[in-house]
Formats: sequence, C-alpha cells, structure tokens
Amino acid sequence: MFKYFYLISLFGVVIACAQESDSIDSVTEIVFDEVEIKAAYQAEIRKDIKVIIKENYPKNSFVIGATLSYNDFGTVTEALFLKDFDYATSRNFAKQPYVHPEPGVWRWDRIEEAVVFAGKNNIQLRLHSPISPQASKWALNDDRTAKELSENMEEYMKALCVKINEYPVVKWMDVVNETIERDGNWFMDKSGIDKWENPWVKIGFDTNNVPLYITKAFKISNEFAPNVGQIFNQHGGMEPVMWEQVKKTVLYLKSQGIRVDGLGWQCHLKPQSRVVDNPENLEYLASLIDWAHANDLSFHVTEMDYHIHSESNFRQEYEAQAAAYVAILKVLAKKTSSGLVTCNFWGITDKDDSKNTHRYLYDEQMKEKPVYHAVKKVLYDQSKNKN
Repeated sequence: MFKYFYLISLFGVVIACAQESDSIDSVTEIVFDEVEIKAAYQAEIRKDIKVIIKENYPKNSFVIGATLSYNDFGTVTEALFLKDFDYATSRNFAKQPYVHPEPGVWRWDRIEEAVVFAGKNNIQLRLHSPISPQASKWALNDDRTAKELSENMEEYMKALCVKINEYPVVKWMDVVNETIERDGNWFMDKSGIDKWENPWVKIGFDTNNVPLYITKAFKISNEFAPNVGQIFNQHGGMEPVMWEQVKKTVLYLKSQGIRVDGLGWQCHLKPQSRVVDNPENLEYLASLIDWAHANDLSFHVTEMDYHIHSESNFRQEYEAQAAAYVAILKVLAKKTSSGLVTCNFWGITDKDDSKNTHRYLYDEQMKEKPVYHAVKKVLYDQSKNKN
C-alpha cells in the first residue's frame, strides 16, 4: 500500500511522489532545496515581459504592449520597449489632427516610419487613429458645417484605411473613441476650440439617435480596411450606465451588418478613480470582458496608466500604483481562456510623461519602478492560477 505521499508546490504546479512499501526505511526521501526553488522563481519573473507571455499563455490569447510616440524612435525609450514588448500603439500621430487636419493637408510620414519600425522588429501595431474628440482646430471651429465635417472625416478615414490595409504589421485600429459620456449620454460639441469636445456629432444622427459619424466611420473601415481589426474604444471607468450604452451601440452596429471586432477601454487610473479600490468595479470589468467575448469581440485595454499627483510620499504612491496595475492585470489574465485580451500601457518612461504625473513603468532616470516588477510577477503568477 502507499505509505507516504509527498506534495511540493513549485511555481503553482503540484508535484506528487509516492512509493509503495511496507517499510518506512524503504521509502525514498525527496528533498527540494527551498533556496533553489526561490532562485528558480526569481529567474522566471526576471524574464522580459514578452517572454513571460510567450512561455506561459496560449498563443494569441494575451497580448501586452506599450505606446510609442514619434519622438521615441531611435531613443533609449525605443530600446526599453523592444526589450519587453512586441506590440505597439501609436500615441497621437495617426489621428485626424496630424494626418488630415484640414482640406488639402496630408501627413503620412509618422505612420510610415512606425510601419517600418514594426516590420523591422516584428512588432504588431494598433493604430490609435479614431474619429474622436481629439480633432483639429479646423474641425473644432464653431462655423464648420455638417457637410464640411463629413467630407473631412470621410476623406481621412478612407485614405487611412486604404493605406494601412496593405501593411501586415497593422493588426488593429481604433475606429471611434470617447463617444459616450460617463452618464450614458453622447459626447457632444461645445463652443470654442479650447475645450474637450466632439465636433463630429454636428454631422447628425440617424433615426435611432445614433451619431452618423460612428456608423460612417465603421462602414468606411469595414470597406477599405478589411485586413485590420476594428475597435470601438471608450474612456471612463466602470460606470454601468455608460457601458450599457456602449453595448447597445455596438449591438446596433452589428444589427446593421456593420463589423465590429473589438471593445476597448482606455484604463486611465488615478488614486481617486475608484476602479481598483472597489471590488464591484473589478467584477464589472470581468463581466464586461465576458460580454465582449460572448459577442465575438476581442477585449482591449488601450491606454493603461496610473497618475501620481502627490510627491510627498513616493514610496507609498509607487506601491499604490503597482497594486492598481496588478488588480487590472489579474482580471485580464483570468479572461484569456475565453477570448483574445490585449493590454497596452500608455507609456514607458516618466521622462516622456507630458503631464508629470509619474504614470509609467520607468522613472525619469529610466530606472525600473515597483510597478514594472509587479507587472512581471502578476503575469507569471496568474498564468499558474487563473481561478
């Protein structure tokens, strides 16, 4: 009979050993050096982020990346990116304000350089190129007519889609962004050109009160960028009234025969954002991902960061920042078994943080912050425990 049964947990994997014997003396004793186990674990979480993902998650289930601005190419930031990531998002250089800010003006140089960079380094690209409140001053002018705005938007979307559809490195594009307010109402236009507003609603609404720019943008991307995954991106936190309107809009588009491939959430976090501090919000995030996968949509965290506004206690703030990233990544990792999940960090180094809120993985001296190590640890740990 079995006299002894040894159980040792190694990286979350249970190793069992048993020996059939009538004599205690004949049992082979198995000894694992605790120091060696810890050293092996530390070796695992010291690996680059892309290696941890590749070795511990099914292929094409979990994609982790970071945002690059045009000025990052050829810098230390680029080198840090290449060490850990094989998925990049364009910061703002693929948007309407840069590419086609007004009639007759076109600028493709930065998209083209990003494509060359991606091809050279085997990087998957998501173009942050949505029709959104991030519009040019020409578009924000209060005197713009619906016809002028529609022509500019359609010209930009068609030319963009035709161009990127031929680039295999471009895997996804944000088609629209920030369409709905936290209270569930449409993001509307405002007077002047210095406010956060959405001028595209002036194009009009259809008979179901859905802004025409949303349906127009997706119809154009469907027709002219069929090779690119098409994302409906959204800001805010975990406000149910907002997300229910997002869901309703996505399902409406699908009911009209319009293709939507993914649902995106920006995930800009702050100490008072209440997303990670309230378990109900994390549960809602999990249910939102479930809804996306159930409706044949991939789920994308598109702009993740955590703002630190106080410099009085960096150690405490850094710990809170790391804990916030961990809380979100735990939810994402658990959902990789039901569909594609991607996560994009909105930056790499605080040196490049224009808001000076210390929100990224490395500090101003390009040194790894606690959040960087926490990200690697949670990605590895969750791969061994997805329950």
